[in-house]
Amino acid sequence: MIMPVRTAADLLPLLPELVVVSGAFALLMLDLFIGESRRVLTHALGVALLLVVAVMVATGVGGDGEILSGMFVRDTAANVLKTVICAVSALAMVYAWPFLRARGLYKGEITVLMLFAVLGMMLMVSANSLVMVYVGLEMLALCSYALVVCDRDSPLASEAGIKYFVLGALASGLLLYGLSLVYGATGTLDLHGIAAAAAQAQSSTMLITGVAFVVAGVAFKFGAAPFHMWLPDVYQGAPTPITLFIGSAPKLAAFGMAYRLLEVAVGPLDDHWRMMLAGLAVLSLAFGNLGALVQTNFKRLLAYSTISHVGFLFVGLAGGGAQGFSAAMFYAISYALMSAAGFGAIIMLSSRGFEADRIDDFKGLNARNPWMAGLVLCVMASLAGVPPFLGFWAKLAVLGAALDGDMMWLALVGVVFAVIGAFYYLRVIKAMYFDVPDGTMPTPTVGRPMGIVFGVNALSLLVLGLAWNPIMAWCIKAFAA
Repeated sequence: MIMPVRTAADLLPLLPELVVVSGAFALLMLDLFIGESRRVLTHALGVALLLVVAVMVATGVGGDGEILSGMFVRDTAANVLKTVICAVSALAMVYAWPFLRARGLYKGEITVLMLFAVLGMMLMVSANSLVMVYVGLEMLALCSYALVVCDRDSPLASEAGIKYFVLGALASGLLLYGLSLVYGATGTLDLHGIAAAAAQAQSSTMLITGVAFVVAGVAFKFGAAPFHMWLPDVYQGAPTPITLFIGSAPKLAAFGMAYRLLEVAVGPLDDHWRMMLAGLAVLSLAFGNLGALVQTNFKRLLAYSTISHVGFLFVGLAGGGAQGFSAAMFYAISYALMSAAGFGAIIMLSSRGFEADRIDDFKGLNARNPWMAGLVLCVMASLAGVPPFLGFWAKLAVLGAALDGDMMWLALVGVVFAVIGAFYYLRVIKAMYFDVPDGTMPTPTVGRPMGIVFGVNALSLLVLGLAWNPIMAWCIKAFAA
């Protein structure tokens, strides 16, 4: 058998990933030769690198195609997800710098770990083989574990890191077992080959069992109930900028993994996995919203809120078809921006010795800083799904996808829990505008650059809510036949 000749041109679709990994290694070496006072240079270069890669992907540099013997695919869906992943990760790195530097937590390795995590996410959304799915997932997971425990003197961070590692390893084991069953039933690692075999063996017990384990593994990575037990503790224990990072961009990567494994690979079995996702959606909406109602810690509130938002995303996935995946992608993009702004609000109000991670810390914010209170109002309103903010259109899209997929009952459940979920966001708004602080609260004193970043992030939720059609059209194009 004559092997085809490989040239550098054959790797062009992989160019964005090659730029990320080359930049990460270069920054790792650069960090060895600069002092502590100049470490901002490596961080700034990391942000610039991600923005450059986002532009490369968005403009199609390198082109689409399948490479590495079909294990890696670059298509419109991958380009959309990679563009947003890089942009949101760059935003997370911008938020991270002043917070971690003020507390003496910043190390050069943090930028490098974030870049390798982004690389893992990019591989996940471009995976065309079970092997590539797992390689990307583990690269993201290992970097995330290290980032969570970057504050080694914090008992909360150490506990969060241990829980994240143990439960993350369990999730990886569930997914790997499911993938092995799928491989055993189909005899191939290629996703399109699996789809062809699944169409011929839809009643295979081994294949259906494998799909069930794959769905469980995907749900674990999303933080969907009942696989959500790691999420509140990790979100609370990790430093806020790290929580912002792992709570935003990886949700896009998890969506990409779900699309590749469920639609591309086992699409012929959609009657089975759609009902599994519908059940997980109901559980996530119930556990997330009801759990958030009783929280006093703002980070834990946002953690339970994440579970409920994953439930809405699963409502779109359960709808199935191009509309369902388009709506779910739109929701994932919207939530990534909203989550970044939600945790960004904590960073903006925090100072050394004051973490602003309780709802009571937002009391009287309007009297202390009306502009900041207005920005936080935009974030809470969008998370609650109040029109015309971006979150409203995201919820409307996934509910419409459920109706289109003949799941009216699921759409009705989503509507009920959307109303319930608005309550705990209104608690934060009430605290800012109508409550009096229990004692003397520090006035937020953020630098102008960070104030601009947060302002753009928060106001974008209103602006994009008024002009959401281009984003939705972008998502629809990703899944057009």
